[in-house]
Amino acid sequence: MRHYLISLLIALILAGCAGQPERPQTQRQALYGLGERAAAAAVSQPSWSAPADEIVLLLALPEIDGSLGVDTERFRETLTRALLAREDGPQVLDWTPAMADTTLPDNQWLLESRLLAEGPALTLSDRELLPYRLELALRRPGDTTPRWFQTISGALDASAL
Repeated sequence: MRHYLISLLIALILAGCAGQPERPQTQRQALYGLGERAAAAAVSQPSWSAPADEIVLLLALPEIDGSLGVDTERFRETLTRALLAREDGPQVLDWTPAMADTTLPDNQWLLESRLLAEGPALTLSDRELLPYRLELALRRPGDTTPRWFQTISGALDASAL
Protein backbone atom coordinates (compact mmCIF):
# COMPACT_ATOMS: atom_id res chain seq x y z
CA MET A 1 0.00 0.00 0.00
CA ARG A 2 2.85 2.34 0.88
CA HIS A 3 4.49 1.83 -2.53
CA TYR A 4 1.15 2.52 -4.17
CA LEU A 5 0.81 5.87 -2.33
CA ILE A 6 4.39 6.88 -3.19
CA SER A 7 3.82 5.96 -6.84
CA LEU A 8 0.57 7.92 -6.87
CA LEU A 9 2.26 10.95 -5.30
CA ILE A 10 5.09 10.85 -7.86
CA ALA A 11 2.57 10.53 -10.70
CA LEU A 12 0.62 13.56 -9.40
CA ILE A 13 3.79 15.65 -9.09
CA LEU A 14 4.90 14.73 -12.61
CA ALA A 15 1.43 15.47 -13.97
CA GLY A 16 1.48 18.84 -12.24
CA CYS A 17 4.87 19.70 -13.72
CA ALA A 18 3.78 18.64 -17.19
CA GLY A 19 0.61 20.68 -16.91
CA GLN A 20 2.32 23.93 -15.95
CA PRO A 21 2.46 26.40 -18.81
CA GLU A 22 5.87 27.46 -20.03
CA ARG A 23 7.10 30.54 -18.21
CA PRO A 24 7.02 33.59 -20.46
CA GLN A 25 10.25 35.36 -21.17
CA THR A 26 9.36 38.70 -19.65
CA GLN A 27 12.00 40.77 -21.41
CA ARG A 28 10.72 39.54 -24.76
CA GLN A 29 7.20 40.57 -23.75
CA ALA A 30 8.37 43.97 -22.51
CA LEU A 31 10.19 44.65 -25.79
CA TYR A 32 7.54 43.18 -28.09
CA GLY A 33 5.46 46.35 -28.32
CA LEU A 34 8.53 48.50 -28.82
CA GLY A 35 9.73 46.23 -31.62
CA GLU A 36 6.31 46.40 -33.28
CA ARG A 37 6.25 50.20 -33.18
CA ALA A 38 9.80 50.42 -34.52
CA ALA A 39 9.09 47.95 -37.33
CA ALA A 40 5.92 49.79 -38.36
CA ALA A 41 7.80 53.09 -38.54
CA ALA A 42 10.83 51.65 -40.35
CA VAL A 43 8.74 49.95 -43.03
CA SER A 44 5.90 52.38 -43.66
CA GLN A 45 7.44 55.83 -43.34
CA PRO A 46 10.57 55.91 -45.53
CA SER A 47 10.17 56.55 -49.25
CA TRP A 48 11.51 53.38 -50.82
CA SER A 49 12.74 53.24 -54.39
CA ALA A 50 11.25 49.74 -54.65
CA PRO A 51 8.37 47.84 -53.01
CA ALA A 52 9.06 47.13 -49.33
CA ASP A 53 9.17 43.37 -49.93
CA GLU A 54 12.15 43.92 -52.29
CA ILE A 55 14.09 45.93 -49.70
CA VAL A 56 16.79 44.34 -47.55
CA LEU A 57 17.28 45.94 -44.16
CA LEU A 58 20.68 45.39 -42.62
CA LEU A 59 20.30 45.64 -38.84
CA ALA A 60 23.28 47.13 -37.06
CA LEU A 61 23.90 46.05 -33.48
CA PRO A 62 21.74 48.40 -31.38
CA GLU A 63 23.30 50.88 -29.00
CA ILE A 64 21.53 50.46 -25.66
CA ASP A 65 21.87 52.55 -22.51
CA GLY A 66 23.01 50.11 -19.81
CA SER A 67 20.81 51.74 -17.17
CA LEU A 68 17.72 50.33 -18.93
CA GLY A 69 18.78 46.71 -18.32
CA VAL A 70 17.85 45.63 -21.85
CA ASP A 71 19.90 42.87 -23.49
CA THR A 72 21.32 44.04 -26.84
CA GLU A 73 20.90 40.72 -28.65
CA ARG A 74 17.38 40.27 -27.28
CA PHE A 75 16.39 43.71 -28.56
CA ARG A 76 17.87 43.03 -32.02
CA GLU A 77 16.05 39.68 -32.13
CA THR A 78 12.76 41.35 -31.17
CA LEU A 79 13.19 44.03 -33.83
CA THR A 80 14.14 41.43 -36.44
CA ARG A 81 11.06 39.32 -35.65
CA ALA A 82 8.78 42.37 -35.78
CA LEU A 83 10.18 43.39 -39.18
CA LEU A 84 9.87 39.88 -40.59
CA ALA A 85 6.29 39.57 -39.31
CA ARG A 86 5.11 42.52 -41.37
CA GLU A 87 3.04 41.52 -44.38
CA ASP A 88 4.92 42.53 -47.53
CA GLY A 89 7.76 43.67 -45.29
CA PRO A 90 11.46 43.76 -46.07
CA GLN A 91 14.01 41.02 -45.85
CA VAL A 92 16.22 41.40 -42.76
CA LEU A 93 19.87 40.54 -42.21
CA ASP A 94 22.21 41.26 -39.32
CA TRP A 95 24.82 43.80 -40.38
CA THR A 96 28.46 43.52 -39.35
CA PRO A 97 31.20 46.15 -39.73
CA ALA A 98 32.97 43.86 -42.22
CA MET A 99 30.09 44.49 -44.64
CA ALA A 100 30.99 48.21 -44.76
CA ASP A 101 33.88 47.55 -47.15
CA THR A 102 31.73 45.92 -49.82
CA THR A 103 29.57 47.52 -52.50
CA LEU A 104 25.97 46.68 -51.73
CA PRO A 105 22.98 46.68 -54.10
CA ASP A 106 20.66 49.71 -54.13
CA ASN A 107 17.90 47.79 -52.34
CA GLN A 108 19.98 47.32 -49.17
CA TRP A 109 19.64 49.82 -46.34
CA LEU A 110 21.33 50.00 -42.96
CA LEU A 111 18.94 50.39 -40.01
CA GLU A 112 20.65 51.72 -36.90
CA SER A 113 18.95 51.96 -33.51
CA ARG A 114 19.78 53.60 -30.20
CA LEU A 115 17.72 52.90 -27.07
CA LEU A 116 18.38 55.59 -24.49
CA ALA A 117 17.15 56.24 -20.96
CA GLU A 118 14.95 59.32 -21.01
CA GLY A 119 15.15 60.53 -17.42
CA PRO A 120 14.94 58.84 -14.04
CA ALA A 121 12.78 55.81 -13.29
CA LEU A 122 9.17 56.57 -12.42
CA THR A 123 8.01 54.77 -9.28
CA LEU A 124 4.34 53.84 -9.16
CA SER A 125 2.53 52.07 -6.33
CA ASP A 126 2.94 48.63 -7.93
CA ARG A 127 5.90 48.95 -10.33
CA GLU A 128 8.71 51.05 -11.70
CA LEU A 129 8.70 52.47 -15.21
CA LEU A 130 11.85 53.27 -17.17
CA PRO A 131 11.29 56.10 -19.67
CA TYR A 132 13.12 55.55 -22.96
CA ARG A 133 13.75 57.14 -26.32
CA LEU A 134 14.36 54.87 -29.31
CA GLU A 135 16.13 56.52 -32.22
CA LEU A 136 15.98 54.81 -35.60
CA ALA A 137 18.13 55.92 -38.53
CA LEU A 138 18.05 54.53 -42.03
CA ARG A 139 20.93 55.15 -44.38
CA ARG A 140 22.77 53.64 -47.27
CA PRO A 141 25.86 51.73 -46.09
CA GLY A 142 28.84 54.04 -46.46
CA ASP A 143 26.77 57.24 -46.12
CA THR A 144 27.30 59.32 -43.00
CA THR A 145 23.96 61.13 -43.12
CA PRO A 146 20.72 59.22 -42.50
CA ARG A 147 18.07 59.48 -45.21
CA TRP A 148 15.34 58.86 -42.64
CA PHE A 149 15.20 59.34 -38.88
CA GLN A 150 12.47 58.52 -36.35
CA THR A 151 12.20 58.88 -32.58
CA ILE A 152 9.86 56.74 -30.48
CA SER A 153 9.34 57.50 -26.79
CA GLY A 154 7.69 55.50 -24.03
CA ALA A 155 8.39 53.60 -20.82
CA LEU A 156 9.33 49.99 -20.07
CA ASP A 157 8.08 48.16 -17.00
CA ALA A 158 11.25 47.51 -14.96
CA SER A 159 9.78 44.36 -13.40
CA ALA A 160 9.56 42.81 -16.87
CA LEU A 161 13.24 43.32 -17.62
